[in-house]
Amino acid sequence: MTAGTLRVDTYLDPDDLRDALRADVAAGLTATPKDLPPKWFYDDRGSELFDEITRLPEYYPTRRERSILVQHADAIVAVSGADTLVELGSGTSEKTRILLDAFRRAESLRTFAPFDVSEATLREAARQVAVEYPGIDVHAVVGDFERHLEHIPADGHRMVAFLGGTIGNFNPSSRAAFLRTLASTLRPGETLLLGTDLVKDADRLVRAYDDRAGVTAAFNKNVLQVMNRELGANFDPDDFAHVARWNADDEWIEMRLEARREVSVSVSELDLDVRFETGEQIRTEISSKFRRERLAAELADAGFALEEWWTDPDGDFALSLSRRDTTEPTPARHR
Repeated sequence: MTAGTLRVDTYLDPDDLRDALRADVAAGLTATPKDLPPKWFYDDRGSELFDEITRLPEYYPTRRERSILVQHADAIVAVSGADTLVELGSGTSEKTRILLDAFRRAESLRTFAPFDVSEATLREAARQVAVEYPGIDVHAVVGDFERHLEHIPADGHRMVAFLGGTIGNFNPSSRAAFLRTLASTLRPGETLLLGTDLVKDADRLVRAYDDRAGVTAAFNKNVLQVMNRELGANFDPDDFAHVARWNADDEWIEMRLEARREVSVSVSELDLDVRFETGEQIRTEISSKFRRERLAAELADAGFALEEWWTDPDGDFALSLSRRDTTEPTPARHR
């Protein structure tokens, strides 16, 4: 067997991330209502906490998605016709090994291209995959998938995997823009494998984001520690309560941090003072839940044709395979 190659391209450095954090915090804490992007949860501690969340009894998405991959990986590989697998937000690429194993059984994979914002995590994961799957080229990309999609490797016939329900963290307009950019990056006939959590009983959804052990609460409050460490803020996490609520109109879960009392916070690196009234909230995450018809329409708007739809037996989670259409995408609809 011919030995594969290992390559890492970097389009982000610590200064880029720091500048992005500064901009997001400055905008979010001065907005009405206050709002922060969920990507700032994921420092080393936040990543550890999220790993704990995925094993909680209340948090079903990771288990359901994995079960779908185990059952349908061979069909996914066959229908895609891909010889290059791109993974957005790859992290440790743990679940992706199910797909890599299926590609190995089919003897069809030439290149694996993991794409992630964390250079250290990505380099280690890429190294491990290169060792575990000799004979394939590993071409890793350090970047932000909201800014650097044009840098995904262009070789071969590609399938892009975007797993974990992460697409649900985009608001509708941002999601439309992301999907359109991704579609413009792919060639006609190339595919998108997308993991999406589905609409279900509201109480069950809330429990998945507000577990009895308090792990999700700690994960939510970790963004305060990130701002304290990176921007010289003086948030006291005990001043804020974790809140998870179902927004029935928009069909998404919202995570918020709610001030338990009147609080004044300074963010020294931004020369910013922020006042919170009792009960005032920062929205830290949305997690949209989908219905097949709505997702198919959003994909079509972006230039994808939904071809396959796999769910677990309970219909909790879905993996969909969509193909880049030959037509130009239509203008995004407002929903």
